[in-house]
Amino acid sequence: MTLNPEPSLLNSLYWITLFAVIVSSTSGVLKAGFQKFDLFGVIIIAIATGLGGGSLRDMLLDRDVFWINEQTFFIASLGSAIVMFVTARFIVISPRLFLIPDAAGLATFGIAGTLVSLMVGAPWLIASFMGVMTGTMGGIFRDLLCNEKPIVFQSPLYATVSWGGSLLFISLLALQVDVTWSATIAGFSIFFSRLLAIHFNLSLPKFRFKS
Repeated sequence: MTLNPEPSLLNSLYWITLFAVIVSSTSGVLKAGFQKFDLFGVIIIAIATGLGGGSLRDMLLDRDVFWINEQTFFIASLGSAIVMFVTARFIVISPRLFLIPDAAGLATFGIAGTLVSLMVGAPWLIASFMGVMTGTMGGIFRDLLCNEKPIVFQSPLYATVSWGGSLLFISLLALQVDVTWSATIAGFSIFFSRLLAIHFNLSLPKFRFKS
């Protein structure tokens, strides 16, 4: 399955990616803030979170890195970091609040990553995994830079819901559902599934040795 990069599709991809960068960068700022990082540290974490997954995706797909060609994404990540850095000085923020923009970033980047991969002609299964990687790698970079175990490996359903949403997106496209509707349905399914997994503490079985 290959999607033609039509102007309307590229426009949708632009706005999905921009939103993903903003919410993912925000989650990075909140995580860095609880580590008491200074402004420069917060900015680095925000950029790594907001741009890291998409950068790795583009390098693996041998395409131009999205934020180098269009610096609006870099500005959005930088701006999110500064705005949240200032805002946090005036309102009380719960330590768990970062999970909400993190879930939103997981959903939007998952769809964006799948969409980009289909546009460059990647097979459907690879495209779905590229969506997972785009959605999760920024969070992994964030957690490693904050000297913590990545939540993707130990949190309630995370990459699993991303992969399921990416596959749902591809399935809807195969059924000739409009791209915008497919992206919306699959994106919200990832977002709400992640929040439900957190609320009910749903997770995959963990590896353990027989005692």
